Amino acid sequence: MPPLSNRAATARDLGAAELPEAAREFEFSEADFRGLAQLAYQRAGIALADSKRNLVYTRLSRRLRVLGFASFRQYRDYLDGPDGEQEMERFINSISTNHTKFFREDHHFDHLRSQVAATFAQSSRGSTGRRLRIWSAGCSTGEEPHTIAMVLKREIPDIERHDARILATDIDTDVLAKAARGEYQASALDDIPAIYRSFFQGNEGSGSNAKVYMSADVQQLIAFRRLNLMEQWPFKGPFDAVFCRNVMIYFDNATKTNLVERFTKMVKPGGWLYLGHSETLIGSHPGLRLVGRTIYRRES
Repeated sequence: MPPLSNRAATARDLGAAELPEAAREFEFSEADFRGLAQLAYQRAGIALADSKRNLVYTRLSRRLRVLGFASFRQYRDYLDGPDGEQEMERFINSISTNHTKFFREDHHFDHLRSQVAATFAQSSRGSTGRRLRIWSAGCSTGEEPHTIAMVLKREIPDIERHDARILATDIDTDVLAKAARGEYQASALDDIPAIYRSFFQGNEGSGSNAKVYMSADVQQLIAFRRLNLMEQWPFKGPFDAVFCRNVMIYFDNATKTNLVERFTKMVKPGGWLYLGHSETLIGSHPGLRLVGRTIYRRES
């Protein structure tokens, strides 16, 4: 694995065919692709296969236009130069995935409701100040942590009397800013069970422009922070539950193994790790026991 240099970054597959060189606006050589792929791996753990060439070209062409460059060679030189660190964030943002929705893989939230939220509510009845921590790693535009918050609010009626917090992190600063606003298309309500829709406010605009907003009491449970999963984590946990779903699917096996080990250490004994439907790498991890579809419990 590269030096601890979300997501939690993951590459987005546009499903487009490779552009013929004659149709390209910018010169894009084999060396350009290899150099940028190596940089993506070193800085964010993203493993860009040859099939991602068109993704790299399409996404980064926008940055070349903004910066006024005529070739990817110029862009690579810029990233290596004195102003490169400032552009690095935009580079990572450009190749990060943002696909998500509310209650995605809803069996995870059924489990969260019954095994985490309801259990906490029952055990803390009559007390105050109980601690509950959940981490959404690779939170994208915020649907996942907001879903977690809605489940907690509904199942723990006196949650404001306790020390309950959700940490939501992502490497992409653009999606984090959107997540923190709690603003969504009204059509997002189609994915949300009726019992949770009261946590949304307003319905501004009309048609495809209609917007809804997360209620303040849901948003106040969440702290949004930028975090590159490949770097040192500036917190110690432990967490009652960690969600890292559909984040590691573009990482190589060495990076995945390292991340799973680090996540395991962040989950308290008896706590839970939720992975995406395609992430079954850790079924035999000595510290984790598979208890459901991509749901793991840390052994005490």
